Amino acid sequence: PGPLPWGPWAVPDPGTQAYVTTVYTSVVEDLTRNKQHRFIIVDQEFFRLWWDGVASAKQKVQVRQLVDQGRLEFVLGGQVMHDEAVTHVDDQILQLTEGHRFLYETFGIRPQFSWQVDSFGASATTPTLFALAGFNGHIISRIDYDLKETMQQDQMQFVWRGSRSLLAQQEIFTHVLDENGYCSHLPTTCLKGFYWNEKAVFPDPPWDGMYPNQTVPVTLSNIQRYANTLSYNVRKRAPWFLTPHILWPWGCDRQFFNASVQFANMDYLMGYINKHVSQFGVLMVYATLSEYFQTLHSEHEPVQVRDHRDFLPYSSDMFHSWTGFYASRSGLKRLARRASALLYAGESMFTRFMLAPHRFLDRAWGLQQLQKLRWAVSEVQHHEAITGAHTPKVSDMFVGRLNNGMHGVQKLMVGLTCLSFPCSKGHPGVWSVSHGLEPGGYVAVIYNPLAWTVTTIVTLTVDFPKVSVTDESGHPVPAQVQNSKEMPSVYDLLVLTTIPGLSYQYYVIKPSRRAKGDTQVTEATMANTKQFGRRPRRHDSSVGRRLVHMENDCYTVSLDKDTNLMHSIWERQSNQTIQVTQQFMEYEANGDEDQGPISDNYVFTSSETAKPAWETVGMEIVEGELVTEIRQYFYRDPTYTVYSRLARGPPGADGELLCHRIEQEYRVGPLELNCEAIWRTSTNLNTARVLYSDNNGYQMQRRAYKHHENNIARNYYPMTQSAFIQDRQSRLVLLSEQAHGVSSQGNGQMEVMLHRRLLIKQQWALSINVTLNDTSVAHSVLWLLLGPSTLTRDLGQRSGVLLQHRPVVLIRELSETARIHPHPQHQEAVTLPPSIHLQILSIPGWTYNSNYTKHVKNLRKGEAKAEFRRVLLRLHHLYEVDEDPVRSQPVTVNLQSVLQGLGSVVSVEERSLTGTWDVSTLHRWRWPTQEPGYLRGLCTPGPGCSPARDSLPAPHLGSGAGQTWLRSQLCPLRPV
Repeated sequence: PGPLPWGPWAVPDPGTQAYVTTVYTSVVEDLTRNKQHRFIIVDQEFFRLWWDGVASAKQKVQVRQLVDQGRLEFVLGGQVMHDEAVTHVDDQILQLTEGHRFLYETFGIRPQFSWQVDSFGASATTPTLFALAGFNGHIISRIDYDLKETMQQDQMQFVWRGSRSLLAQQEIFTHVLDENGYCSHLPTTCLKGFYWNEKAVFPDPPWDGMYPNQTVPVTLSNIQRYANTLSYNVRKRAPWFLTPHILWPWGCDRQFFNASVQFANMDYLMGYINKHVSQFGVLMVYATLSEYFQTLHSEHEPVQVRDHRDFLPYSSDMFHSWTGFYASRSGLKRLARRASALLYAGESMFTRFMLAPHRFLDRAWGLQQLQKLRWAVSEVQHHEAITGAHTPKVSDMFVGRLNNGMHGVQKLMVGLTCLSFPCSKGHPGVWSVSHGLEPGGYVAVIYNPLAWTVTTIVTLTVDFPKVSVTDESGHPVPAQVQNSKEMPSVYDLLVLTTIPGLSYQYYVIKPSRRAKGDTQVTEATMANTKQFGRRPRRHDSSVGRRLVHMENDCYTVSLDKDTNLMHSIWERQSNQTIQVTQQFMEYEANGDEDQGPISDNYVFTSSETAKPAWETVGMEIVEGELVTEIRQYFYRDPTYTVYSRLARGPPGADGELLCHRIEQEYRVGPLELNCEAIWRTSTNLNTARVLYSDNNGYQMQRRAYKHHENNIARNYYPMTQSAFIQDRQSRLVLLSEQAHGVSSQGNGQMEVMLHRRLLIKQQWALSINVTLNDTSVAHSVLWLLLGPSTLTRDLGQRSGVLLQHRPVVLIRELSETARIHPHPQHQEAVTLPPSIHLQILSIPGWTYNSNYTKHVKNLRKGEAKAEFRRVLLRLHHLYEVDEDPVRSQPVTVNLQSVLQGLGSVVSVEERSLTGTWDVSTLHRWRWPTQEPGYLRGLCTPGPGCSPARDSLPAPHLGSGAGQTWLRSQLCPLRPV
């Protein structure tokens, strides 16, 4: 069909264009003609491409009619079907919100059932989020093959209480697809299945209309065999489920591009079976998920309860553990999280500044920049995207869209600074300081997107070793200069900054011109560098006898001068010394399936333990007044590098999080072929190989070591944000800015998979170029926390959020006439209690009325415009029930007080997670369970259930969001 106008943000390849066009056009045409037919649509990204760029006015009318009749049903409704292992909870909510917004604004509908069938494992986060979004039923498929075999005895349907804190308040009925999965291809001796349009040919259909490998059509001569096959399969499934109503999915990847052929054959087959019910024991009807779940719910059959455990990792058979994708395409995972963090910062900055008049910035343009990045971040959460399970061409597409979206938001944030700093007139987003200093200096605006006061070290790059850093009042700021760890011709400038919540600090950075003996100009201190020669690997008893110590107010790190490796860490509060050794290691992968089980984009397989990835280690220690940096170089081809930092912050609460972490930054690659690189931390903690890792940066899961045939790979788990090991006295925590794989292969050990490079000799992979010959250098950041569990559980949650959302630095060169200190106008800081995280503060720009009746009326009239005074707020309680005696307590937040910097809050509405429901009108289904009511965790009347009008209690972890809409106006309007 040629190029299609897909809108400003997404341009799929010609094959995808043709496929999307053909499927939706074909399905809508068939359903319009045949009233008994049904169809469900899952990912909104593909549908939106067709709706915005292909569908005719007539087709749009037909779609609206089909939706109103319930024959074309949107399920799940997110922008994509997200991955559940390596996506962050914030990004899951974003992509779900984006999809639901489109459906609600376009059709006035709100999905109530999920179809989460193709993600590689099932997280306990997902059922909780779906319950909060208003879903009544949840469908999953990919769980461990052996567990599914066991569950097929009696537990393929259950009520899942995914949150240990919320329990029955946010439970959801869950249906597990059986061993056949979501595809209806049933192998038989004579028939190929139930895909009568079989393989798609794009971008142009075959000239004779005959698609390759087309399934034999249903005819009088073969209908008995088709009927026997289908009815036998249905009867086989029947004992696995609670009621006689069996869900039999019909379809698979890239099907229904010729819907009339599909339905015509199935109509014939179903009619034959239904005429001979006594013979086949089966009665068949087309149904949507709504119709199926409504039938189940009406049966009132008691179901079992599943607790907060997840279904990760996922293994499809004994030798295929899908744990490799936790680290596949590490660079894309890092970029996706950084794009999400920038979006988070841009949303709050836009919200705070747009509620005031702004003569330099078109707010519609600003919202568009945010919407572009929302789209890019949402689509990359797809289970074939952020997982790294795609071709290099597709990877380049995701990278390009993320970078373009980030560029737009960066321009927006620079433009927003014009509210407080002198700006030149012109194109929005172009910031130039109009008065000031001699050339060669810089202005830095550092924005803190969190609703806490943050004290941290910000690293900048400068061309000059002698530098002064001053704040907006001209006072000197603590700073340190050192030789750059990356580029020998420049310098790293480390600035100690304390920034209130949702606020910024302004700094002038310029070359120092201090004359000899001048004490009026304060320069940043220069760090001293000490070199250590290379040391080879050794195993003799002399290791650990010659130590060098680096310390701050919380830790003393001891390094072994005979090996140049870390030796131990002493933690001040507990007065405990823990032996800690860290090194890079590698698993050698098999990429040729003729040689046995392989590793690929999805699967990690290793028959041998990891081996050291180095021959010698070089080390240098850069010691300054603010930071001590340990640089370790692990030599071989390739070279691995780690930079570890100990910071010295101010005493007291402001410097608490900064002091209690060791920041580690890694450079890994390019790797050799068929290599999987890990960073292993070995300690003398007695952990019995029990690991704790997070579900989506949301809640922790206990991972006891399990003995399998494929031991190494099946004991790998996703680490989206955090993992830890512990014994009775101490806990070692690793926090990550991006997703990795993590495992504990030995007592006191924790290893993180950082990078993979594979040459996959597998026919299907080679035919579509889904290989992993990733020659990039992986850049990763981990923060290490060590101490008693009372300390690390308090600091770990907040530190994890801080790592995800570090301050954003905006830099511009000083012009020749720039004023040094422009005295910017500051807005009032926003400060939440330490256990409450501002999960989002944004102007979503939704066009729908919050009243459902009014929205539907406006939809019919075609009246809709973006609302800029409506603010979306989500608050997240970071601590699970009983996790901490103080931090886990319920917290009351006064919204008027917290948000007074935005203006007067004139109304508040509590909404469902994605914003489409008023919670007072949301009545989710309850399912009878095989459990006494007193164990259901229901909320009892009291402060946590009956909030005061102006003060809403923030829910516990698991709610993910006490979500509120705010309509805010600046004074002098009075609150209503």
